[in-house]
Parts: sequence; C-alpha cells; structure tokens
Amino acid sequence: MSTKVLGKKISYRGSKDLKILDKIKRSHSNIKYGIDIWNVYDFLFLDNNNLPILKVLEISFPITSKYIVESKSMKLYLNNFYNKSFNKESELINIIKNDIEKIIQSPIKIKFINKFYNEPKYQNLNTVLDEKSKTNTILKFNGFRSICPVTAQPDLANIYIYSDKQFSINWLRDYLTSYQNQGDFHEQCIESIYTDIKSKFLCFHLEVCGRFQRRGGIDINPIRGNKKDILFKNFREFNQ
Repeated sequence: MSTKVLGKKISYRGSKDLKILDKIKRSHSNIKYGIDIWNVYDFLFLDNNNLPILKVLEISFPITSKYIVESKSMKLYLNNFYNKSFNKESELINIIKNDIEKIIQSPIKIKFINKFYNEPKYQNLNTVLDEKSKTNTILKFNGFRSICPVTAQPDLANIYIYSDKQFSINWLRDYLTSYQNQGDFHEQCIESIYTDIKSKFLCFHLEVCGRFQRRGGIDINPIRGNKKDILFKNFREFNQ
C-alpha cells in the first residue's frame, strides 16, 4: 500500500498544508453499526496568551465513512498546531473537524476530553475455567496480537465481546489467538472477529470492541455491532 507519509521524511510546513493528511479507503463491510474512536494523547496548542496547552483529543469516525485517515499522517497534521494560538477552543476544534471531513468525505465527531469512562465489568476469557460463557455478559481477552500490514510491526490490544448467546470458551480463545501473525488493520481485525462470531453463533445482539495500544501518541479503538445503541463507551484500562 502506498501512502504519502509512512516511511518517508516529512518537513513541517504548517497546518494549512492539508495535503499531509493521507486517506485510506475502507474495506467493504456489511456490518450496520459501529464507530472508530481515536484518542490523541499528545495534542499541543497555544491559548490566546501564547501559553502551551496539552490536552487529549477524541475523534470518532462513523463506520459509514468511505475513507479513514492514515494514522501517521494524522499525527503529523495535528503536531502542526503546537505553535498556533486560539482565542477559543471551539475555533480550533472546528478547523480540525473541517480539515478531516474534507479528506474522508464524511462527518466526524471531535472534542477534548478530561477523563475516560470506567472499564465495564467482564468475564476474563484468559482465566475462566467454564466450558461456556454466560449470556448477556462481556468477555475480555487480554493480549490480542495482530500485524500491521504496512510496517509488519505487532499491534496489541484487549478485545471486549458482548453477546446474548453462549460461546465455547476454548474455541473463542483459540480463535482470537489465531490472529497473532495475521496482517490486518485494527478496523479489519474487529470486523472479522464480529463477522466470524456472528456467523458461528447466530447472535441476535453482538458487539465487539478492540482497545488497541497507542502508537505515536494515538490509540485506535474500533467498535462493531448489530444494534444502533453502542454499548461500549470510550473507556480505558490499566495497560492501554
């Protein structure tokens, strides 16, 4: 896959250079509901007194967007705001929102956040001894691993699964472990997990959330489900 910035030297020319944002076309999916939540931990800008402000920025991409943004290009674009001052944070938010929407050709949600939701209660898939999972509960798989298809570097995550059906614990553990050497983007991994589980167990209510470790100050957290009301919020747990 060819990108504008990945693996290349970049000179900083200011946030007005929108061309630094690199879009990637989404793979076709029949999944009806979902979002990708990006948390930007190292976002720096200046207030109206030219004093630095470091905040966490949350960007939510709808599953219906035709494109997403390549993560390194997003980091480089956002880094360009470190020496720019704004009278109001809403002014800054609108600039970023408009720039990203021009690139992906779809509306997004974006805001500063001061805290994350608490991690939901779950059944630990790594240690549970039961043969079957409980219905209408959340399963957590710690230590999910896949391979970035561009850099061939490992991507690590915790996977959360809610369903109204029982699962075979051994099957689900083996299935999630099978991704260890598979090369897919975060979003594609979660979509594959959702699709395979739904097909095997015929779930009426299923939602899969991947909480991936951050890279370059940004973590990407895809959520896929078959209900309009998304169950999983933007939470974090200790090692993310």
